[in-house]
Amino acid sequence: MWRALASNALTILIVGLFLMGGVILWGQSQYKSEGPLETAICLQVKPGSNMTRVSRDLEDQGAISSGMIFRLAADYTDKSQQLKAGSFLVREGSSMEQIVDDITHSGASTCGTEIEYRIGVTRMQTRVRELNPATLDFDEVASFVVGEEEAPEAYAEKRGEADTRYRISLAEGVTSWQIVESLKAMDLLTGEVAELPAEGMLAPDSYEVRPGEDRNAILAEMQEKQQLRINAAWEGRQDGLPLNSPEEMLVLASIIEKETGQPEERGQVASVFVNRLNQGMRLQTDPTVIYGVTKGQGTLGRGLRQSELRRATPWNTYVIEGLPPTPIANPGLASLEAAVAPDNTDFIFFVADGTGGHAFAETLQEHNRNVAKWREIEAERNSGN
Repeated sequence: MWRALASNALTILIVGLFLMGGVILWGQSQYKSEGPLETAICLQVKPGSNMTRVSRDLEDQGAISSGMIFRLAADYTDKSQQLKAGSFLVREGSSMEQIVDDITHSGASTCGTEIEYRIGVTRMQTRVRELNPATLDFDEVASFVVGEEEAPEAYAEKRGEADTRYRISLAEGVTSWQIVESLKAMDLLTGEVAELPAEGMLAPDSYEVRPGEDRNAILAEMQEKQQLRINAAWEGRQDGLPLNSPEEMLVLASIIEKETGQPEERGQVASVFVNRLNQGMRLQTDPTVIYGVTKGQGTLGRGLRQSELRRATPWNTYVIEGLPPTPIANPGLASLEAAVAPDNTDFIFFVADGTGGHAFAETLQEHNRNVAKWREIEAERNSGN
């Protein structure tokens, strides 16, 4: 009898273990498999929250099939205590495992509100934007020009929220002085900039920053990125270029950047300057003259005078031979690449064509015809004002 009872008990234990193992395997499958969410959402985890509140929120929004499995797995993997506050993008079909990783990994918000400070050639614009989870595009909430317009209420409101993200975007062609002055105007940053970074050595790009971050640390990140770009471009340069160093490449890239806003033209503009350097011709480019007047401290705001075109400065390429001594702006990656891989052309002239681009020419006669067309376009525009 006792032997039968023991046998039955053992059988029950074995069956129970199998059932328990099956439940565990099923739970693991539920945790790792694709989730039920059909449209991406922005999950907000408030400071002081916990996995119980988060799991309930996810259940309410249809992002997970079981809050219990979500919590148990987070506890089992020792991630419950690593929960970060912020706003996190949960994509459609995200597994519970993916969601737990996202909300416990770095704490960097991936959706919600973003305030972008865009440093342009003529002004700094601040934009308050919200990420739309459904389209993954930013919807603009408010914007204003720093120093020209009053900050809207939405800006102050979002500045007060703990999970708001901040981004600095540098446009191609801004000068180092413009960048530093713009950073000084951002009251969320700290630290005094003692020395102006060398012209051309700050990479136009987008940088995520945090309130209280030191301006010098941000500038150092910009410099490091630009140096990496310079090294890579110089390493991949074409043979036979009239450039003796990465520094000369950087100078040429800055001129290309300031001469055209059309991405498809960069290679052609680069070819003109390379051809001129190879033939011993002066570069004769207006942006270098302007830099000699402003030293990169703001925009000229008017046309060049004949006296300025004739005035001898280290940057006036109507007067000096070859390249100026320093860059005239901070060039982007595409202009660096154009400087070391110009199009193969015989162009040595170009002039505006009225469309925002340029007309290129191989001979002076052809160039003069292009200039005459441009003068006609200018005259028509002026007569219409």
